[in-house]
Amino acid sequence: MANTPDYSYPPMDKRKVIGQRYKRLDGPMKSSGRAKYSSDLKPPDMLFGAYLHSPYAHAKVTSIDTSDVEKMPGVKAVYVAAPAGTEVNWQGYEIAGVAATTEEIAREAARMIKIEYEVMPHLVKDDDLALAGTRAKQGGERVVGDPDKAFQDADAVSEGQYGIPVVYHCCLEPHGQIIQWKPGTDPDNKSDQIHVWPSTQNVPDYAGSLSQNLKVPATNIKVRMDYIGGGFGSKFTPDAWAIVGANLSKKAGGRPVKLYLDRAPELMIAGNRPSAYAKIKLGGKKDGTITAWQTESWGSGGFQPVNPPAQPYTYANVPNIREVRTTVSLNGGSQRAWRAPGNQQASYLTCCAIEDFAAKIGMDPIEVFKANAQYAARTGAPDTYRYQLDKAAELAEWKKLWHPRGQSGSGTIKRGMGVAIGSWNGNGHRSQCRTVINPDGSVSVEIGSQDLGTGTRTIITQVAAESLGLQMGQVKLVIGNNDLPPDGGSGGSTTVGGVSTSTRKAAINALMKLYEACAPALGAQPEDLEAVDGHIRVKGSPNKSLTWQAACRKLGATSISEMGAHTGQAIPGLVTGGAAGVQIADLSVDTETGIVKMNRYVAVHDCGMVINPRLAESQVYGAVIMGISTALYEERIMDQQTGKTLNPDMEFYKLAGIGDIGNIIVHMDIREENDKRGVIGLGEPPAVPICAAVGNAVANALGVRVPRIPMTPAHVLDTLEGRTA
Repeated sequence: MANTPDYSYPPMDKRKVIGQRYKRLDGPMKSSGRAKYSSDLKPPDMLFGAYLHSPYAHAKVTSIDTSDVEKMPGVKAVYVAAPAGTEVNWQGYEIAGVAATTEEIAREAARMIKIEYEVMPHLVKDDDLALAGTRAKQGGERVVGDPDKAFQDADAVSEGQYGIPVVYHCCLEPHGQIIQWKPGTDPDNKSDQIHVWPSTQNVPDYAGSLSQNLKVPATNIKVRMDYIGGGFGSKFTPDAWAIVGANLSKKAGGRPVKLYLDRAPELMIAGNRPSAYAKIKLGGKKDGTITAWQTESWGSGGFQPVNPPAQPYTYANVPNIREVRTTVSLNGGSQRAWRAPGNQQASYLTCCAIEDFAAKIGMDPIEVFKANAQYAARTGAPDTYRYQLDKAAELAEWKKLWHPRGQSGSGTIKRGMGVAIGSWNGNGHRSQCRTVINPDGSVSVEIGSQDLGTGTRTIITQVAAESLGLQMGQVKLVIGNNDLPPDGGSGGSTTVGGVSTSTRKAAINALMKLYEACAPALGAQPEDLEAVDGHIRVKGSPNKSLTWQAACRKLGATSISEMGAHTGQAIPGLVTGGAAGVQIADLSVDTETGIVKMNRYVAVHDCGMVINPRLAESQVYGAVIMGISTALYEERIMDQQTGKTLNPDMEFYKLAGIGDIGNIIVHMDIREENDKRGVIGLGEPPAVPICAAVGNAVANALGVRVPRIPMTPAHVLDTLEGRTA
């Protein structure tokens, strides 16, 4: 990169390609079934892998015997991951793996492994902090201002208890990979070669992580993935299944091994979104201004506890705050990032408490959110939230349909509306890109990224085409391979900012070299040229031009190959961070059955320069669908007596169907001031406010707060009847 020319890079602009509603380039491949996911592949001589998992939430392996299994016909390798003496801390813990010639043989062999456990005490539920005992660890108290005096001086005080449980990632393509370890000739693995086809969000860094575990040089590990069937933050590291699969392959003489989790362990151990519960007290003025905030919160992400999110969320500059957070260690699979980690929980706790305060003072919650937008920390965010609150209210017909809490008229069907807010950073990650221009006019863009189904292929191609003055079909894109210029993992909504910036720079660098080659033929200096509509022309003199192909012929027999890099720092006009969003839920609740039915959902979001409005809207649609599913149905259910997970399947772990979603209205906040900020990621922000908006709408409909999601009939009816069952 040291020799990369230091040109000035014009900011992203909307001329011919950027800002247009192109359909995603991978759409035809996926819709026709031609797209091959890693789990679809079958390299020659492939073996099938199967796992033995712990049936206990907490136990110690006292003995394990695989000798009989190793002799079974069709079994080619057995690998013990948890030998005698290992303490297992959750149900589904990986004990051993088997590789065999068929899937049936592998599964049967795994079941036949002889193993004994010493069962130990467990804790698998955290909704009642009083029962956590020594598993609960309280953090220090955070105090801002003088909350005691602020509560004394407040015109009104509201109090509530709220909860959001553990939910599963529920990736439809389970975690796993096909992996082939070809042993070398030296004893220290330096000449070993590993090929892996994973389901991952992190093609560029996957080899580095795997290298540390297998002690094989990262340069000897080749990673390839074209498509992924869902990750949502849970598929970054190689994990135990890659380690087990690799060792099985090595023991089987270098044959590739396919090892993916079954549905039950997929849900139990492959990642979850942590829980968060809180007792929250608010004080403020009759005009809706909040002056005091007190939170006692707790939650768990598994055996290795994580702090519940800080309160208040987004409106972080409330002048007087007292906050105590407690972590709880559970004997359950560990948490992983889940599409804006911590933010859904924080938004739910914060926005529900604000809506309860609005009800306490008899004020429209939209106006209360606007009155407190002053506390939004990011520069410019207060005005953005006020605009988006008004826009969302307009689209949802808030003034027409909203009513004070509980005043939804007679009859058993009660209609309600709820509002919530979200935020995210979304600055681009470090990224490198190579643009190649060939003498025949063909162009390739190479970048070691991955497309999670979010449209990354399309976005990179749009940026390259716009920068070179070409059409989309004139640019060939190569991604999904760790031999390509290094990019980052697709997480934190950092991908679009990173890849669009490195692509922009690489394309401009290559274009400048092309200008140098064809400037003499146009009688101009390179800096006087521009690329427009498939031509290289003199600025201000469109008649003095060469077609793209004619310009490329000036290269002779030499191709141009130029790099572009993004360092991860904000560059106004190209890439920045800081996105906001406001969402409103409109729903009906049947007070006889407890069933919540979505009528309409409005989502208003900004993300800086929108490269492709169609894809941006698609991100919001997808997030809303996921969020409504979580708000209405999803919850990990554990049995404290046995330590078992009761719903690790698709029968009893419910997901929303299309008929459960209602009408979704998406409005992208595309204004000039947002365009000038440059590109900002959008994967996370629209997934944040949904649970809070739905919870607030149910409270508005019923006149009473259902304290925790999901808004199942049981939770609704328990609240209406005052039961604690």
